[in-house]
Amino acid sequence: MSTETLNGAAELRAFLHGLPGVDRVGVEERAARLAGRSVKASAKAEAIDLAISMVDLTTLEGADTAGKVRALCAKAAHPDPSDASVPKVAAVCVYPDMVEVAVRALSGTGVGVASVATAFPSGRAPMEVKLADTRAAVAAGASEIDMVIDRGAFLSGDYAKVHEEITAVKDACGPAHLKVILETGELATYDNVRRASWLAMRAGADFIKTSTGKVSPAATLPVTLVMLEAVRDYRAAAGRQVGVKPAGGIRTTKDAIKYLVLVNETAGPDWLTPDWFRLGASSVLNDLLMQRRKLATGVYSGPDYFTLD
Repeated sequence: MSTETLNGAAELRAFLHGLPGVDRVGVEERAARLAGRSVKASAKAEAIDLAISMVDLTTLEGADTAGKVRALCAKAAHPDPSDASVPKVAAVCVYPDMVEVAVRALSGTGVGVASVATAFPSGRAPMEVKLADTRAAVAAGASEIDMVIDRGAFLSGDYAKVHEEITAVKDACGPAHLKVILETGELATYDNVRRASWLAMRAGADFIKTSTGKVSPAATLPVTLVMLEAVRDYRAAAGRQVGVKPAGGIRTTKDAIKYLVLVNETAGPDWLTPDWFRLGASSVLNDLLMQRRKLATGVYSGPDYFTLD
């Protein structure tokens, strides 16, 4: 259910267009400045383990098989089978028809099962189809649903339609958490990213997520900074905390740590847990594991040492 009563399309439009504008130069300069901060060697190991625990391992390909999903689940629960001290990742994300496979494979591990729904990645389907997609994934055992907003409706100013869809999908989620994908690469401006963030949160989103990973550009530091400011300000105004998930384009340990610094300096340490911040970046996991091994042994293992996704 929506977290508030929607008094009408006009009220929603007035609210979203009344939000402060984003200073493009300022937000890009701040993101670059924070990205340039160094992390002490003593804190790097802790940062790497934290980043691993925030990863959502994902496979969203037409050629996905039950075997591939089971292999991904095994890696999610035990990222480095030779080292039991490596934390498990936060969740595995699959298409709805693979949820049952993932749920069985991850039983008892504490790793969540997320599923894209609502006609991912386009978001273009009748509402009843989107709701059926969501209910099927939840019935199969998904604990998290990733929905994508209708960018056509948003960009044409039909904010009420986007709000209604998010509210309806949130209802269909039941106990599952709802991540709302803004697809920021198609929103054109930081002002739109801020408006879409507030729109999703007002409609009941548990997380706001940058991208499907199917559109370029995907996550960027300035866009994530704008979203982190939004969740910080939303909690101050509404008293409810919402998580953030940048997805796509995060490939190295250095990238992941930049995001952790951004979270700490923008939203604050309350968001530095897998409950409130995720990294949608399957490819970064191997680099995190390699850097972790190097810190422990002094030897860089190389990518062939770890399983491919």
